[in-house]
Amino acid sequence: MSDIAVVGGGLAGSLLACVLAQRGERVVLYERRPDPRGGAAERGRSINLALSERGLSALRGVGLDKQVLADALPMRGRMIHPVAGELDFQPYSADGERAINSISRGALNNVLLDAADPAVEIRFEHRLSALDPVSGELTFETPDGEIRARADVILGADGAGSAVRGQLVAHGVTTETLDFLDYGYKELTIPPREGEFALDPGALHIWPRGRSMMIALPNPDRSFTCTLFWPTSGTSAFASLSSPAAIERFFAEHYPDVPPLAPGLVDDYQHNPVGLLGTVRCAPWQYGRVCLVGDAAHAIVPFYGQGANCAFEDVVVLGRCLDRAGGDWARALRLFESSRRADTEAIAQMALANFVEMRDKVASPLFRLGKRVEHALERLAPGHYVSRYELVSFSTTPYDRVRRRVRAQHRALAAAGLGLSAAIAGGIVKARRKP
Repeated sequence: MSDIAVVGGGLAGSLLACVLAQRGERVVLYERRPDPRGGAAERGRSINLALSERGLSALRGVGLDKQVLADALPMRGRMIHPVAGELDFQPYSADGERAINSISRGALNNVLLDAADPAVEIRFEHRLSALDPVSGELTFETPDGEIRARADVILGADGAGSAVRGQLVAHGVTTETLDFLDYGYKELTIPPREGEFALDPGALHIWPRGRSMMIALPNPDRSFTCTLFWPTSGTSAFASLSSPAAIERFFAEHYPDVPPLAPGLVDDYQHNPVGLLGTVRCAPWQYGRVCLVGDAAHAIVPFYGQGANCAFEDVVVLGRCLDRAGGDWARALRLFESSRRADTEAIAQMALANFVEMRDKVASPLFRLGKRVEHALERLAPGHYVSRYELVSFSTTPYDRVRRRVRAQHRALAAAGLGLSAAIAGGIVKARRKP
């Protein structure tokens, strides 16, 4: 049995604590925030999650999947909102039945903390200020002053701005790159209308507008959390709308169905913060007795809805690596990085590509035709042709294998198309040669 310090009590950290406690490890979970259970969420920082099979599989492993799904809302497709014209529903799966699940990040975190609480020691308001990756000594700033601790293994699950990663960088044992988009995000709210949902709660709503977009996910209280993804500079950036009248005019022109549904639009826009979007990469993830997990190692942009799902899958993979290593933590941490790095890079690239799809392509007739053809192929050749979206969201196929399989499918389709074209051309030539 080892003494394990998990730094970060968010989604990945609290799930990791649960899993390790089930394995019989002694775990102390450190979190810089006060206990979030029962507290008010920070304004404009909720970002609903789209929980899919990878995340659910991890939750299933600790017996929490049914409890979490009880407070989730299934979304079976995208609902596209054009500037003018009819709404367009695009199902995620060929049968129209598979769904991703909208859930509050805060609510999910609370469930995981409740599950961890009886089994591990949780120390809130502990902000990591120093770490020795060789000795395992940690220093925290707390309301009662500086606290020192030590652990056999230290797992950094403290998010994209990881203090653990920062300490590894400061010690010169890890390098990091942070690639920020020239886009930010801001949240708005669509409240219930006469006690009911103002939009279809069975869809993820998208307002694609070329270089920008808005999405909306349903909440159990019948509201929708909307997120604007706009450039951070230029004439259509957040800062370009400086007055209530300018905000109202812009939304009336570009999102005409939104103002009647969002009475707090101007207040939300003026007072909710603008968040950053970017991809974090670092190497190595582990050194000595320290390892990074989830966003601390490989944060991605949110456009495939895989950030939390990917982090949860990290926890599952780390458990498998411990099994393979026979409980040898040093070997398990090396195995974890070597077996997981290609997958996290694959989903990072797919998430960036999906941003372009969501903001630019989903409203085009050619894109809609392509999706119909893709679903038809899935029905005609079940198990042989599977779309990228289904493999990412509705399976636990490793992300890198998804990328390679989709490329192979596209090559096969291209070859079949060329063969068909050649056959048709040959038939035309033969027909012309007949007397």
